[in-house]
Amino acid sequence: MSSGEKIKTTVSVIKADIGSLAGHHVVHPDTIAVASRVLAEAKMKGLLTDYYVTNVGDDLQLIMTHKRGVDDSEIHGLAWQAFKEATKVAKELGLYAAGQDLLSDAFSGNVRGLGPGVAEMEFYERPAEPIIVFMADKTEPGAFNLPMYRIFADPFNTAGLVIDPRLHDGFKFEVFDVYEGREVVFKAPEEIYDMLALIGTPGRFIVRRVRRKIDDEIAAVVSVERLSLIAGQYVGKDDPVAVVRTQSGFPAVGEVLEAFAHPHLVAGWMRGSHHGPLMPVGLRHAKMTRFDGPPRVVALGFNVKNGRLIGPADLFDDVAWDETRRLALMITDYMRRHGPFMPHRLGPDEMEYTTLPQVLEKIKNRFVETGERKAAPPKVKTDLLSHHD
Repeated sequence: MSSGEKIKTTVSVIKADIGSLAGHHVVHPDTIAVASRVLAEAKMKGLLTDYYVTNVGDDLQLIMTHKRGVDDSEIHGLAWQAFKEATKVAKELGLYAAGQDLLSDAFSGNVRGLGPGVAEMEFYERPAEPIIVFMADKTEPGAFNLPMYRIFADPFNTAGLVIDPRLHDGFKFEVFDVYEGREVVFKAPEEIYDMLALIGTPGRFIVRRVRRKIDDEIAAVVSVERLSLIAGQYVGKDDPVAVVRTQSGFPAVGEVLEAFAHPHLVAGWMRGSHHGPLMPVGLRHAKMTRFDGPPRVVALGFNVKNGRLIGPADLFDDVAWDETRRLALMITDYMRRHGPFMPHRLGPDEMEYTTLPQVLEKIKNRFVETGERKAAPPKVKTDLLSHHD
């Protein structure tokens, strides 16, 4: 590398549920402290440029910057070490569900598939590099589908798509099929109808990355790990994280945040089995107490300079979001009054990965044949993307 060559900065956000104080509602400060110590030692050794440790609900969040690129084994190993050390403390304190998101003791160079959620991006820093880290609790990765669409494809949300020539050419969306393990790329605005046909099913098709169409520059990344699909049974919520670059060729901070002004319904909440509103809150209100919810999202704003994390700004901790939160609480009341009935409870395809199958197993021998015509169960097509291959 020549002396004048620029080095890319990598932002890695890796989270895990390693145990909670009194149920599933909040991380204990001692676990944050031990994870912070692990990352501080790594920074002193030069592995990390900077870091910030926080929590949203019962999820421990590691926000890290470095020069090693995405999916680096040492960075992932560092995160795994931080989670294991925090889990040890959680077990000593008798916290609930200690180590819940650590599905294996065997780290093999990457935490993907082992439980933690991961959102990473690599880029050359602009003179001013503002980013927003979104962290959600009690919901699934597809909860970010609608906001990502609004941010990067909806001119009614993002005025810059119309009036800013740097955004006018649009963006590309990488959509990941979590059932089949494959992805398809859509161009916006010309292919938004095709894209909406898929991402409107957020339990399966997830907006994984967004890139600027004109130069393929990374704009946003979302974690796509689905714990129930990895483990084959209910082992907790997926609780996604996302990183979005803003300003100067990307949507403005206000446009990015505006996508969360409507508290849309997402899957998750109690036992990962219910629909509820995604409520934007500041860190001080990121505690999941009502029916283990309702689902929350926090937005932390940073400026990245030479890998340093300047900030954060707690962006949803503002009275401007009070009406959104009020609406979310009204929706919470409305949905809760459905009790165990759909649409509050998830549909049968999603309930297959919750605790419901244990109930069905218990009563399966009590069903009797009536002699009436049987209806064929709906089939899930696995070739939905074949025409895009």
